[in-house]
Amino acid sequence: MSGIVDQADIGAVRDGHRFDEARLAAWMADNVDGYGGASTVRQFKGGQSNPTYHLSAGGCDYVLRRKPTGALLPGAHAIDREARVMTALAGQGFPVPRIHGYCADTAVIGTPFYVMAMVEGRIFWDPALPDLPKDERSACFDAMNATLAQLHRIDPDVAGLGDYGRRDGYVARQIARWSRQYREDEAAGRLADMDRLIEWLPAHLPPERPARIIHGDFRIDNMIFHPTEPKILAVLDWELSTLGDPVADFAYHLMMYRLPRHIMSGLAGMDLAAQGLPLEQAYVAADGRRVEQAELSDLDFHIIFNLFRFAAIVHGIKGRLARGTAASSNASTMVAILPELASIARQYAEGAVQTA
Repeated sequence: MSGIVDQADIGAVRDGHRFDEARLAAWMADNVDGYGGASTVRQFKGGQSNPTYHLSAGGCDYVLRRKPTGALLPGAHAIDREARVMTALAGQGFPVPRIHGYCADTAVIGTPFYVMAMVEGRIFWDPALPDLPKDERSACFDAMNATLAQLHRIDPDVAGLGDYGRRDGYVARQIARWSRQYREDEAAGRLADMDRLIEWLPAHLPPERPARIIHGDFRIDNMIFHPTEPKILAVLDWELSTLGDPVADFAYHLMMYRLPRHIMSGLAGMDLAAQGLPLEQAYVAADGRRVEQAELSDLDFHIIFNLFRFAAIVHGIKGRLARGTAASSNASTMVAILPELASIARQYAEGAVQTA
C-alpha cells in the first residue's frame, strides 16, 4: 500500500524517457490554468505502456502521461482516448482525475501527451490488502464493485461517448486485434498455448450484449482510494477503454480471483473468508444486483478471453523489451510470467470444453 506521491514510487527520469523540460513548461504556461512556473519532473516506476511523470510547480502537483518513443504497434498507446474518456466521465460524476490539457504536437516533448491533476489518496498494489485491518478489506472490495457497476450504468450517448467505439462485435474484434498484434510482434516470439487460444476463442464466442463504456484494465492498482475511507476517488489508466460488452470488462477485473499470488498478486488458493475478503460468487452476485444483470452463463468464456488478452499485452511488453522501448523499470518481471499466464488460460479453455 502506498500513497500516490510516495517517494518509493517516483524516481529520476529514466534513460530514454527524458525530454526538453523548458518546452514543457512553456506549454504548461499556455494551457494549464494556475500553472506556477518551472516544473520539477520525476518519473513513476509504473507505466508499462505509457511513461508517466510527476510534475511539481508552484506548490501544485500534476501527472503527465505520454506515448513512448520508438516504433509503436498500430492503435496502441491511445493517449488521446485516455484524455477524452476521462473528460467525458468527469461530467457524469464518475471518479476520474481532472484533465488539464492534451497536446498532440510532438515538437513539445517528442510524443503526444496529456496533463491531469494529481489525486491524493492511497493506491493498493495487492488485492489481498495485507496492509489494511481485516475488517476494512471487504468494504474496499465493495467500493471497487460499485465503481465498476457505476461505469457500466452510464449511457455512452448521454456522456458524449456514443462514437467512442463500435457497438457490435467487441469481443470478436478484441480477439482478432490481440491475435494480430501477437502474431506481428516477431521480436517477442511465439508460444504454443497462445496459438491454441487463438484457435479456441473464435470458435466459442457467446452472444453479445448491448455495448457500454468499458475500462479495459480495471485492477485495484489503477484506482486511488480515499486516504482513510473505503471510497474510490479516481480510476486511472484508460488506454484500453472503449465501447463493449460490460461482462467482458467485469471478467477482466474478476481475474484477480483466478490468478495465483505470484502473478499480479492474484487471490487463487487463498482462504478468502479468513482474510476478510468476499468470495468470488458473492462478488459476482453483487455486480449482478448493481447492473441488474441476469445469471452470467458465459462468465468463464470472458475470463478465458481476458486471460488471453492479458497474456497478449504482456507479450507486447516482451516485444518492447526486446526492441529497447519498454516504459517500465519492471518490464522484465512482467515478461517472466508470460508462459505460465498463457498456460493458465489454455487450461481454463480445456476445462470449459470438458464441462460443456
